[in-house]
Amino acid sequence: MNRQQLVQQIKEKNNYLCVGLDTDITRLPKHLQNHPNAVFEFNKAIIDATKDLCVSYKINTAFYEAMGIKGWEALEQTVDYIPSTHLKIADAKRGDIGNTSAQYAKTFFEVYHFDAVTVAPYMGEDSVRPFLDYPDKWTIVLGLTSNKGSADFQQLVVRTETEDFLSELTPEYHHKPQYLYEKVMQRIAEWGTPENLMFVVGATKSEQLQSIRKTFPDHFFLVPGVGFQGGSLAEVSNAALNDDGGILVNVSRAIIYAGTNERFAEEAKIIAAQYDYEMKALFPTK
Repeated sequence: MNRQQLVQQIKEKNNYLCVGLDTDITRLPKHLQNHPNAVFEFNKAIIDATKDLCVSYKINTAFYEAMGIKGWEALEQTVDYIPSTHLKIADAKRGDIGNTSAQYAKTFFEVYHFDAVTVAPYMGEDSVRPFLDYPDKWTIVLGLTSNKGSADFQQLVVRTETEDFLSELTPEYHHKPQYLYEKVMQRIAEWGTPENLMFVVGATKSEQLQSIRKTFPDHFFLVPGVGFQGGSLAEVSNAALNDDGGILVNVSRAIIYAGTNERFAEEAKIIAAQYDYEMKALFPTK
């Protein structure tokens, strides 16, 4: 799915919701626990209930990999079942180099037919480039994440030798700090374009999100953290929406685990509809 197709879906629905299929087999309703294909049956019901209320689905591959071959089979069935009108994201956070990175790209783009995959950029351009080389596919690179540990590296202040020298020479010298995540994102933006490159920016970082949007006015952002992690949909939307939408707000547990019994899909639809209603009010119509 290319950018034009994604934007068309967002504008037709006035909706930028991504439903996260982080399906934990231990949390499935009791009536599915003994089903031979429980994870896919659960995902299928969620997709049927929410497909008119979202534009994307994100599959966190860790929940499927942990199940071995059965998990990969459920993943493949789920990807194939998601309508072609919806962006299919593999939340895999791969981050190796060279031939290994190329094999990861082949796995998710050729074997499992995802439209996008999340990538960790720590090892540099050669860990990202193989994904970017696929036409009409999206590489979603980790920018500023919502977890507590993002402070360990992403939010470190990056100073130049000149700034250090001026600070020592003139104690009154003040310079707006640049954080490591900003420098990383600026470099990554040189490798791709707004047509094939997105960034992950956590919803709990709404203040920084506004600044990031100014720096990257055209790129799409995948925004996790709304829902159980406490991010505000209104704050995220006000900070980062642009004329094309420009954001995909991911909600996982708050939707897929809204219900715990046979009516779980109906409960999921109710929560997804609430997000849809809010997004229609927040989306800039022109």
